[in-house]
Amino acid sequence: MSAKALDHKGRWRNKTVAFRVSREEAAQLNILSGLSGLTKQDYLICRVLDKEVTINANPRVFKALRNQLSSVLGELQRLDVTSPDNDELLDIIQYIAEILDGLKQEQS
Repeated sequence: MSAKALDHKGRWRNKTVAFRVSREEAAQLNILSGLSGLTKQDYLICRVLDKEVTINANPRVFKALRNQLSSVLGELQRLDVTSPDNDELLDIIQYIAEILDGLKQEQS
């Protein structure tokens, strides 16, 4: 049997919440949670409960940022013109910019 999942306040997480998403939504969720440095579960809980997602800079976050920026650069080079089909890409670019801005302010 697996270990009990406790939240950061020591409460037992014994309720399951599930919902369906499209393949594109799932990919975007994976990217956003990866860039935050949080588990997907913790990221979703923060977002659903309208809590601020705090990014803790660590090597995993920097690697995710580097990989995602590389992917975004490749996609931007491929595109001639942005269109409504690229909303997910633009959302990810905005999220990366906010993270980098926050990291810059922490270093100052």
